Amino acid sequence: MDWGTELWDQYDILDKHTQSGLDLVDKYVKFVKERTEIEQTYAKQLRNLTKKYSPKRGSKEEQECRFSNHQAFLDILNEMNDYAGQRELIAENMMINICIELTKYLQELKQERKMHLSDAKKAQQSLEGTYKQLDNSKKRFEREWREAEKAAQYAEKTDQDLNATKADVEKAKQQAHMRTHIAEECKNDYAAQLQKYNKEQNQFYFTDMPLIFNKLQEMDERRIKKMAQGYILFADTERQVMPIIGKCLEGINRAGTNVNERNDSVVLIEQHKSGFERPGDLEFEDYSQGINRASSDSSLGTPKGPLELLGKNKNKTFRLFNKKSKFTPERLKMPVDTEGFTHLPPEQRRKRLQQKIDDISKELQKEMDQSEALGKMKDVYEKNPQMGDPASLAPQITQTAQNMEKLRGDLNKYESWLAEAGGRGDSIRYSTHSLNNNGAHNPSSPGALSDDTDPSQAVYTEFDDDFEEEEVATPIGQCTALYNFPGSSEGTISMQEGEVLSVVEEDKGDGWTRVRRNNGDEGYIPTSYATITLNK
Repeated sequence: MDWGTELWDQYDILDKHTQSGLDLVDKYVKFVKERTEIEQTYAKQLRNLTKKYSPKRGSKEEQECRFSNHQAFLDILNEMNDYAGQRELIAENMMINICIELTKYLQELKQERKMHLSDAKKAQQSLEGTYKQLDNSKKRFEREWREAEKAAQYAEKTDQDLNATKADVEKAKQQAHMRTHIAEECKNDYAAQLQKYNKEQNQFYFTDMPLIFNKLQEMDERRIKKMAQGYILFADTERQVMPIIGKCLEGINRAGTNVNERNDSVVLIEQHKSGFERPGDLEFEDYSQGINRASSDSSLGTPKGPLELLGKNKNKTFRLFNKKSKFTPERLKMPVDTEGFTHLPPEQRRKRLQQKIDDISKELQKEMDQSEALGKMKDVYEKNPQMGDPASLAPQITQTAQNMEKLRGDLNKYESWLAEAGGRGDSIRYSTHSLNNNGAHNPSSPGALSDDTDPSQAVYTEFDDDFEEEEVATPIGQCTALYNFPGSSEGTISMQEGEVLSVVEEDKGDGWTRVRRNNGDEGYIPTSYATITLNK
């Protein structure tokens, strides 16, 4: 069934129906646009919420992320931030695939509908013009035929009139004959116009208008099909990001399961353990020896008993655990040795000294690598003067040597302090040769290698200082990649979804975890991009 056959006489209905369809497209576009605005507002509010509760860099909250329950909350904030990104993606895809696409299609439909209705009006106007010509021809034929009848009656009356002359009779007959001839011509013209109109009317109702109506029907059906696709896209756009949203929710659930209350207690102990011994029992001090009872009995004042005398010293029992006792006016006048961390409890001091030794060792390793690189560059310049002047490297070599000497001094100083504090004094060993100002090897340096070591193995790299330890760190767990990660930034490592890697160093609260492949490659990956399982 088609409009041209079944609705041939419903032009006004089809006009309103097609316009109603276009209005529906416009209404749906506005609906989706408002939905995208809601999604964008929701995503913005989520991002503001996560930013509000995320710890600031260097704050106390960030330092507390070493506890699993604090880290879990940070992981939840990261997952919510990723979730907000998916809501933004929904809004963007709906705007591009539905709003923009349907708006463009709506303009095309308006132009097409306008063209079809214009063709219908032209056909209508053409038929109306032909009908006017037919009506004019019909009226003329009617008028001329009446005049011809009058002329014929007058000629017959004149012919029967005895008083009429022959000339009058002849003239009346000629007039009647002329009127009859004109009436016959009008009749023929009317017949021709009627035939023409009937032909055009048949063409209008059986060919032209059905064709236009069928084109309108085809246009309206295409519009309906496009609308159906837009309805499906409305759901598919959100369904496409459901896997990622599901992983975000899984990440939140995983953050809750990763909380380890026992481990948090151990971390708190390691962080704040002072190393002090518990206070021993107080000795009994006998104040009754040598007291003159007579003078005591005659005293008007109340005698001071042992408890009151002990009251002067009772604070000594808890002084080690009273933080305020460290900052008495007498202590404030004394200089605090922050460099040697003597103001810290023994256990904390040992940890800070060991950390300082590790940091200095890494800096020394970097300077040694730079010194070796400068030595090699100097040798190349000496062998190939056209490549550069060896003397131009002297200031850098001298500065590097001075830096190394200073770092070695600091290293020895902190190692001696650590030994005094009862620590092991283990520092990071080095994998490259140390060089003197002339680029020669210095076997007495802490980082010197044995004579049978190949110097070509020492490669100068500027950014890999964190991974230049000789001893490979033991994995503390495993992780499975949830997403692909390119690892294009310096210090990171790429991974594919589903890949299993060894965890070398857990997240310190900055959102990055250090991992290693089976081939020995190491680097950092985003913590939220992997499922991490630590060894118990």
